[in-house]
Amino acid sequence: MSEPRLARSASVDFSLAKQVMEYVRAAVISGDMNPGELYSVYRLAEVLQVSRSPVREGLLRLEEAGLIRFERNRGFRVVPTTPSDVAEIFSIRIALEVPAARRAAQAEDRHVAKLTDVREGMREAARAGDDELFFELDRELHDAILAASGARRAREVVERLRISTRLLGASTVRTHRGYEDICREHDPIVDAIIGGDSESAGRAMESHLVSTGQLLVAQVLDRTGEADDAAALWERLTEGYLLS
Repeated sequence: MSEPRLARSASVDFSLAKQVMEYVRAAVISGDMNPGELYSVYRLAEVLQVSRSPVREGLLRLEEAGLIRFERNRGFRVVPTTPSDVAEIFSIRIALEVPAARRAAQAEDRHVAKLTDVREGMREAARAGDDELFFELDRELHDAILAASGARRAREVVERLRISTRLLGASTVRTHRGYEDICREHDPIVDAIIGGDSESAGRAMESHLVSTGQLLVAQVLDRTGEADDAAALWERLTEGYLLS
């Protein structure tokens, strides 16, 4: 593993724990960490030059999301992600975020200014080719919709699920679609919410999440070298779960 030094912070800080999570995610994506192999918590703390406390906190959050597994007195392993995992994650997100989009469009305070600002920020990040900013704003946009719907617990669940897909290297940019494509998928969601059209908001959100889920299933299949047809596998795995 490469050995970047983490910035120290006064608070243990969730900021350090989050950096640990991002480091593990990046290491899995790059191949420096491999699913199934055993890794030492102590060694990870040494590599990152921080105490074991934020390392354990970050790893605990990854464990809660089902991304790593601790082995008592031995260390931890990265849990392999399967197409079935991806399909389940997006089935849950669809069940939570489609009704949330409908409710957000019906709410008196639809967070119009917030949604407009975040969407414009995504467009600017797309033009700049800034991966990190683009997907942080993507997360912020979905969270703002959930907030507008009043779905506090759903926001927490979706955030954990998004952590799960980030560990996949969950960007479909460059492999399957571009930033502009993703922006175009969000536009009808935001427009419908701003316009108070709850049915259109729900349909657009479902279409966006189904599209993303299908592409990520295909991405996992590409990485594992499995021969399944991605579209057929998605249909089979999500049968009975999706709203339409």
